[in-house]
Amino acid sequence: MRMEQYEPDRLTPPQAAAVRRSLRSGRAALTRRSLLRASASGALAAGGLGALSGCGIPAAGQTRGGTSAQDHSAREKTVNFSNWTEYIDVDDSGKHHPTLDTFRRRTGITVNYTEDINDNSEFFGKIKPQLAAGQDTGRDIIVLTDWLAARLIRLGWVQKLDPSNLPHAYTNLSAQFRNPDWDPGRAYSYPWQGISTVIAYNKKALDGIEVKSVSDLLDNPRLKGRVGFLSEMRDSVGMTLLDMGKDPARFSDDDFDAAIARLQKAVDKGQIRRFTGNDYTSDLTKGDLAACVAWAGDVVQLKSDSPDVDFVIPDSGYMTSTDNMCVPNKARHKTNAERLIDFYYEPEQAAALAAYINYVTPVDGVKPYLAKIDKDAADNPLIVPDKAMQAKSHAFRSLSQKEETAYEEKFAKLTGA
Repeated sequence: MRMEQYEPDRLTPPQAAAVRRSLRSGRAALTRRSLLRASASGALAAGGLGALSGCGIPAAGQTRGGTSAQDHSAREKTVNFSNWTEYIDVDDSGKHHPTLDTFRRRTGITVNYTEDINDNSEFFGKIKPQLAAGQDTGRDIIVLTDWLAARLIRLGWVQKLDPSNLPHAYTNLSAQFRNPDWDPGRAYSYPWQGISTVIAYNKKALDGIEVKSVSDLLDNPRLKGRVGFLSEMRDSVGMTLLDMGKDPARFSDDDFDAAIARLQKAVDKGQIRRFTGNDYTSDLTKGDLAACVAWAGDVVQLKSDSPDVDFVIPDSGYMTSTDNMCVPNKARHKTNAERLIDFYYEPEQAAALAAYINYVTPVDGVKPYLAKIDKDAADNPLIVPDKAMQAKSHAFRSLSQKEETAYEEKFAKLTGA
């Protein structure tokens, strides 16, 4: 497929079919999550929180501006973009990223795209010495999961974005992602993709058992030993808090402890089979897990491969998080970086990206463009949430360093990590 022919509004039926084939071939939806957005438990295991304490992290919710550098964007037509592996559209040759080629043709700016993020904590360890020393990391855009993006904002290690360079981003950012407590109004970050946590189930394994809530997972004796929860604390505890009528954005220590106790009871009686990363997918497909807390990006792929797999959004709501584009301090090409961020908030470009990687698009107005590529994807609320689904989304609140350490230790004890 030639790069010039990939633009969504110009896809021919054979090209659209090729995109659909790539969509079903099992790359990003499973690969991206199998690498796992490392939770703060990963930071604990690696001594990350202790190392961070020496940096003097400000209290959660407080932000301070990053440090700019001389912007070389006008003279140097380039932007250096670091992202996770398998997290962008790729042509059939596997060598080119069509949306990046469109950006280059339109702007004359070359994107040096590097897939060098495999784990939040690991990547933080890579860039921390330079950021702490006030040096250029060599990167103009980095993609970080929300909790780590929040940390860099609090440290003052990412730059405030210029709204005048982000007209599409400002206009088209979905309402559900506009005001996280760690970056109100998106002054320092814009989502690359959203990540929804839902309940997935295997209809054949359920054999008529109704599953509509976390309570069904935890309390139905007919599911004993066939229930899975996630090893990501914010997802599993967040879904449990919602089921208990608590708001994950405003819970107390007592609320957290009550959620842990509820999960512990299910562990003790053998209701929960195990806490997993992405490896729940094979258990769910085989029916070893009848139902589980799951990531929507995986469910999209699993549903396409197995007629028995489906999902439900509990009436109490679901958890959502984001991977976010940020401009680190001392970046040489801030304006170019902002232009690229804004480019991905054009609905036709966001549609091309969403069709390939299957995560939640944070861009309003995508649906008609995505329908030209893959109508099933455009109609899938796990990729393009409707207003009713958006209204049920909840984010886990920012944690102070003390809370993060205490909560992750309690969760690790629960899961046996």
